[in-house]
Amino acid sequence: MRVKDTLNLGKTKFPMRGNLPKREAEWEKQWEDNKLYERRLKLNEGHERFDLHDGPPFANGNIHMGHALNKITKDIIVRTKNMEGYYAPYIPGWDTHGLPIEQQLTKQGVDRKTMDRAAYRELCRQFAMEQIEKQRTDFKRLGVIGDWKHPYITLLPEFEAAEVRVFGKMYENGYIYQGKKPVYWSWSSESTLAEAEVEYHDVESPSIYISFPVKDGKGKLDEKDTYFLIWTTTPWTIPSNQGIAVNPKFDYSVVKVGDRRYVVGTDRLEAVAKILNWEDYEVVQHLKGTDMEYMVAKHPYIEGRESLLMEAVYVTAEDGTGLVHTASGFGEDDYNTAMRYGFKVLSPMDAKGCFTEEIPDKDLVGKFYTDTNEIVKDKLAAAGNLLHYSTFVHSAAHDWRTKKPVVYRATTQWFASISKFRDQILDQIEKTSFYPSWGKTRLYNMIKDRGDWVISRQRAWGVPLPIFYAEDGTAIVTPETIDHVANLFAKEGSNAWFTHPVEDLLPAGFTSEHSPNGKFTKETDILDVWFDSGTSWAGTRALGADMEYPTSMYLEGSDQYRGWFNSSLITSVATNGVAPYKSILSQGFTLDDKGRKMSKSLGNVIVPNEVIAKMGAEIIRLWVASVDASGDVAVSMDIFRQMSEAYRKIRNTFRFMLANTTDFDPAKNRVAYKDMRSIDKYMEVKLNDLIAESRVSYDSYDFNDVYKSVFKYITNDLSAFYLDFAKDVLYIESKDSFARRSMQTVIYDTVVKLAKILAPILPHTMGEVWQYLKEDEDDVYLANFPEVADYPDADELKANWHEFMKLRDDVLKALEEARNSKLIGKSFEASVTVYPDDEVKQALEAIGDEDFREILIVSDLKFGQGEAPASAQKLDHSSVAVSHAEGEVCPRCRMYRSDVGVDAKLPEFCGRCAKIIETDFPEAVEEGFEN
Repeated sequence: MRVKDTLNLGKTKFPMRGNLPKREAEWEKQWEDNKLYERRLKLNEGHERFDLHDGPPFANGNIHMGHALNKITKDIIVRTKNMEGYYAPYIPGWDTHGLPIEQQLTKQGVDRKTMDRAAYRELCRQFAMEQIEKQRTDFKRLGVIGDWKHPYITLLPEFEAAEVRVFGKMYENGYIYQGKKPVYWSWSSESTLAEAEVEYHDVESPSIYISFPVKDGKGKLDEKDTYFLIWTTTPWTIPSNQGIAVNPKFDYSVVKVGDRRYVVGTDRLEAVAKILNWEDYEVVQHLKGTDMEYMVAKHPYIEGRESLLMEAVYVTAEDGTGLVHTASGFGEDDYNTAMRYGFKVLSPMDAKGCFTEEIPDKDLVGKFYTDTNEIVKDKLAAAGNLLHYSTFVHSAAHDWRTKKPVVYRATTQWFASISKFRDQILDQIEKTSFYPSWGKTRLYNMIKDRGDWVISRQRAWGVPLPIFYAEDGTAIVTPETIDHVANLFAKEGSNAWFTHPVEDLLPAGFTSEHSPNGKFTKETDILDVWFDSGTSWAGTRALGADMEYPTSMYLEGSDQYRGWFNSSLITSVATNGVAPYKSILSQGFTLDDKGRKMSKSLGNVIVPNEVIAKMGAEIIRLWVASVDASGDVAVSMDIFRQMSEAYRKIRNTFRFMLANTTDFDPAKNRVAYKDMRSIDKYMEVKLNDLIAESRVSYDSYDFNDVYKSVFKYITNDLSAFYLDFAKDVLYIESKDSFARRSMQTVIYDTVVKLAKILAPILPHTMGEVWQYLKEDEDDVYLANFPEVADYPDADELKANWHEFMKLRDDVLKALEEARNSKLIGKSFEASVTVYPDDEVKQALEAIGDEDFREILIVSDLKFGQGEAPASAQKLDHSSVAVSHAEGEVCPRCRMYRSDVGVDAKLPEFCGRCAKIIETDFPEAVEEGFEN
């Protein structure tokens, strides 16, 4: 017999290498074939619900790393909640309407303007469904589990019908109106934009100071050679000027410069004088802002036009002159002020950003707005009213899709009023939980400061605004018309709006006093796509999905405070008086390891599918758990390689534990906690603490805390400590010895509980681990999270073993010094004598009968009495003397033992090993051992 054959060497078929790119897909197919998602829900039927409502990604192209971060986080939460016993369904969704799909068709050569609208929309629908299939495959390959066969999609007929009903309810409640006011206008998209569709980029703009001659000073200003001074960055709006705004709370100075006098805000005078090089000026008069209301100025270059002085508290002293040029069609504040003073809106610009016949300067008709800046500048100079011109770089609004600048432009649009129920919305925010907590302040301030929501869009691909017009132009929206349109959409989809004549879209026999001849027309604009996704709380349920309302959580990127979180809140409160969610969890964005946004031009884009093909989805999932996603997170191939190393450490630790519990049957071999050795009890308590900590972290959605705690436990408590000295017990001791079975109980418990805790993060791997355990469930996902146990002696155990760890640290330092001085090689060549301090000594006595030699992995351990000799190293908590162990090496336990050869029958071995062999392998006594 060979000596090796007498050892209990661990064996397992659990492979060292995961081969994740290949095997993950096989496991995912098994999940689907075995209806794992449905079975978990069945187990939790009747339990408290947790509904995470999926924020719909836009159906356009394969997924990127931001998608992976988002969807994996959702999957971790859903898996966690189900394993905690909640009934937690997951219904994936897609956003499918809007400009990006129209742009993709344009790239394919489709010309929207030459096509029948219904036929064009059908092409959009087909394209969207193709993209959904791509993304569905990608998401499932990340290991995301859910009802993939029945997702909610914003183009589905029942969803569109529900959206129409939400619109109708908001109209009925008085929150929808039509008006002409400035909105974000994208000339590159030829459409209005929602705030969430605007992003900011640096641009170079003019900086221009202009004087307006005083025409009527109301007896308080001399009209001769006196001018109101304004500053603007948009010279192209000057021809449309209707007034000048002043702050009623400000003081203003009349400044004499040469033979002219200028009116300037007193607080801005010094800065303006420096810019305009007024080296010698004199303040000749002071005015209050209230003194100037209703004064009249002449237009700076257009003969016969006037400009009214108006009060406005938004005028600041931070920049400019303290007087603000006002053009009602090109600014929200301008519009509001002009309306208060009885002006009609002047917005002489077409959809493409070119000036129309309505502009007071006919030389500008047909010209693109920015192309007129030079023309206006020259005309101002010719009139003697251009005081300064320069350029500066600043942040300006851009269309997030086309990346082109946007303007404020007054057009006739449909709006959702926010002001009418703002307080109700703010009240619902106060009742919502936020992760991280600063999200509440962010959303609250956005709603507090938000203007009315422009919900109409001048596009083809979307849900039509369900509005009819009578012969006299009166808009018609009634509960009857809404119900009829919604029912039609539920059957045929919203394309029915374009394939049916208006008569079919109205209820049978519909009449209106505004259409005596029974003639009606229909609206051609569509609803803002944020209205689509913002009504998903209604549309998803209309599709028959298993989702509670209000739902437990919305989770998306932090940009959705002005997007989906915002629009969903507005539509829900407007129709039902409640927020659609009980909590919001927001995430940052994925950046490269240098903190840059990912873009093809920088060459720093990392595609999830490429990482999966090389390393596996588990590596991406582990990365998601390892980062603090409440802020922006870094991602790179180097980071994924680091995560691969972390994964390998986790996998190999599980493999070692599985190998050393192969012969352990928990039903027969388990040692009760009360009977365990102290060290084993201590490790059960440490495991219990990890379970408690992890569950708290999961419940607060701090998955990086879960990752850090588990990885630290695996690295420090298991690999570097317990499993390190365990080999002396697991391999050497008799198979059924108490010490070995006690230790196996701990290791088996650790595998089971760690597998459950890590299952939401690494479902493929923990599912694989589960197949090597002797548990009742056939998949780890069908098991519940481990409960936190109550160990009455836990505090005492931890306190005592904490003191032992101080001793261990000292011994390890002494052993390292002995190695460096060539006194010993491996630690089991050492004989160690320890002189512990009083606290450590008391702890060791309290621990009692424990084989500390075994735990320290040395051949001999003594505890010295009295003063330590001078040769001992004085360390933090003890003095330690190290010498080379005496005796011979036992070929079985590899320890230096003085009793090697004592047993006459087995002279090769130490007394301990000889006894084990005689008991477990009596035949070896007769046969002998091979060299």
